[in-house]
Amino acid sequence: MPKHNVSRAMSTQHPDNVNTPFFSDSAELAGEDEIKEVFYAYSHIHCKEQLWDCEGKEVDNFVVKKLLTKYEPYFKKHVLGKDVFLTLRVPNPSVEKNEAKILLETLESIPRNFDAAKLFYDDDIAPIFEIALPMTTDYRELVRIAEYYKNHVVGKQHHRLGNDVTIAEWIGKFQPETIRIIPLIETKETILNPDSIVEGYLKEEKIEDYQRVWLARSDPALNYGNLATVLMLKVAFQKLNELQEKLSIHLLPILGCGSAPFRGNFKPTNIKNCIQGYPSVYTYTLQSAFKYDYNIRDVTNAVEFLNESKPGKPVQVDEKKCISTIDKLMHEYRKQVKLLGDFVNNISPYIPSRRKRKLHIGLYGYSRSVGDLKLPRAITFCAALYSYGLPPEIIGLNVLEEKDIDYIKDIYPNFENDLKDSLQYLNEDNLHIFPNEIVEKIDKIKKMVDFETNTKHKKVTSIILEDLRKKDYRLLTENITRAGFIRGFLG
Repeated sequence: MPKHNVSRAMSTQHPDNVNTPFFSDSAELAGEDEIKEVFYAYSHIHCKEQLWDCEGKEVDNFVVKKLLTKYEPYFKKHVLGKDVFLTLRVPNPSVEKNEAKILLETLESIPRNFDAAKLFYDDDIAPIFEIALPMTTDYRELVRIAEYYKNHVVGKQHHRLGNDVTIAEWIGKFQPETIRIIPLIETKETILNPDSIVEGYLKEEKIEDYQRVWLARSDPALNYGNLATVLMLKVAFQKLNELQEKLSIHLLPILGCGSAPFRGNFKPTNIKNCIQGYPSVYTYTLQSAFKYDYNIRDVTNAVEFLNESKPGKPVQVDEKKCISTIDKLMHEYRKQVKLLGDFVNNISPYIPSRRKRKLHIGLYGYSRSVGDLKLPRAITFCAALYSYGLPPEIIGLNVLEEKDIDYIKDIYPNFENDLKDSLQYLNEDNLHIFPNEIVEKIDKIKKMVDFETNTKHKKVTSIILEDLRKKDYRLLTENITRAGFIRGFLG
């Protein structure tokens, strides 16, 4: 196994929660509350890694100093960078042009955070040494960051100022000398071929011990459909395992999954099923709903179970058969989503916000789209359709033939359970508002499994629809939230 103590669970800032954390005075987490959240993840639920987002919000590059000074007793016993970890997610300059320089600012902050930790611990331990790059499509994107850090952040310390002193002699050494970069892979093409990105990077940077690889779950589901994404991931994990054996380098996959079935069905009450479904995943993301929408005992027990579990070999799949099914599902999903776009966008403004964010809207950030249709991000999309009583997981499943279902059950044992989890939130009384082309196909999907309708959720989604029909928006957000409470996640 790798030398580094890589975590099995990564707490993230994804805003899919309904409940407000007890340590926050506002439903929208930001600023100092997110500092508290890091401490909460470490100390209360025993999650050893926290993702610190440097994309999509105002960046606090002094997070290490704030943590060490505010929670000194804890961090004296639990060393940041050795026992618990802080991983940064940065903007991708290839996609987020307007925020590209935030990447450079973030890289510059790493040596400063090192200095803060050195003063605290009196030891050379890097509190931050890993960053994740979203929307990675080419290994050269990773190489650029690695080279920029080595040559222009750390490397500048050797530059001489006039004939006097080097920068290092003037203001001190720059450490750590290198950082690890995690590709976050999100598109169909790259998920089906993650090995090409990873192998290119490993060879270029001459990495010989281990490499983490993050595979997205939510945005692919938004773009290609839920089941198509599951099948893509099965192919991806198989390819990464083959590359691991080929190069004799440990590849440690991260799966970015949320609590909604559409985004992974990864919640404290379903954790064993998820691990069985993706046995080769090394690190799972604990998003906000996982942390705040379930009983604390269930949360801590789930994290303990995850921490003590061991990854295994991936599920073996027939790649050609999977890709054929993916293409079929994706085509049907996209056709139906185009018919649902206006419904989603009409209710999206009333979905409550759970994090202060400034990107991914208007002119800023990269938008989510299916063809020419502009959609909100996955959490809001998911929340919108659930609020109508139309579970997004079922969209496009009507194209499955009996032989497809039989094979899917073989490689995806949780298929029926996940489908039941989704269909319980189907409100058949609300379906009349949608095009017949969609409604007719739902009848076929309903016959795939036996399920029981959640009557409480049905009642609330009926009220939501009636308020929309009357253009009475006074309680719309409140009722959307009520429906989320029943589900155990917002979106």
